[in-house]
Amino acid sequence: MNLISFMGAIELGLIYGLIALAVFLSFRILDFPDLTIDGSFPLGAAVCATMIVSGYNPLLATVIAFLAGGMSGVVTAFLNLRFKILNLLASILTMIALYSINLRIMGRPNVAIITEETILTPFEGQGLPGYYLKPIIAAVIVFVVALIVARFLNSDYGLAMRSTGANQKMARAQGIDTNKTTYIGMALSNALVGLAGALFAQMNGFADITIGTGTIVIGLAALIAGEAIFSTRGMLMAVLACIFGSIVYRIAIGLALNADSIGLEPSDLNLVTALLVTIALVLPGAKNPLKKLMKRGN
Repeated sequence: MNLISFMGAIELGLIYGLIALAVFLSFRILDFPDLTIDGSFPLGAAVCATMIVSGYNPLLATVIAFLAGGMSGVVTAFLNLRFKILNLLASILTMIALYSINLRIMGRPNVAIITEETILTPFEGQGLPGYYLKPIIAAVIVFVVALIVARFLNSDYGLAMRSTGANQKMARAQGIDTNKTTYIGMALSNALVGLAGALFAQMNGFADITIGTGTIVIGLAALIAGEAIFSTRGMLMAVLACIFGSIVYRIAIGLALNADSIGLEPSDLNLVTALLVTIALVLPGAKNPLKKLMKRGN
């Protein structure tokens, strides 16, 4: 792996770190298995890219993408709480609907913004190569967001949200509006995914309808890696573990795909990711948010 590939892996690791953090919020904090992520990731990219091409300020486009992702989470929570649709099925329904919505937003399968102004534009031309600039900007944004999320989860309302995921009946007995905390938690989770999609589009120069395929599995793999490697004592450390786990995961994938002796190709990425998550599921004692869901199914 050369320097450019290594920095690219860090850049992707940081972006997908937001997705790992979203998986942490939905699966770990709320105990809500959420597959909406596969739709809200391209949603954020589609909204951001379309607005940039239409002449809107890139920062405004990023904020709107963040809010659009949050709305998709609200829809999933609404289907679950209002109509009593199983949370997993509700998220699948929203994900399927978002495929058509994303096509409507872009008007075509992909939108190129490589020649448009992005949040990177003000920092370009300062003598710093793009393969350094992108990871630095991504790191600043991602770690600021991570600190805000950690602070929120340690607040009184964050504790109420954590109580909702831990034991809804007990939370309601303590006067917590569990429906409200679920709405807010799902909105925040998918808003982070929408933000990740917006960053992905601007740093790679395009938005495509297919970029969301397998996103939830990548997020799970990053979460598992973070919890296995780093200490998760304290909410701040748990949040940072999601980010660092994603970076480690992307570097490991990059090394594997660039190892000629293994014979892997870029098209094998989803296969490697699926194998990693499968191993984590079957290993005794491995921490995985899907294990609880599997036990329920049995």
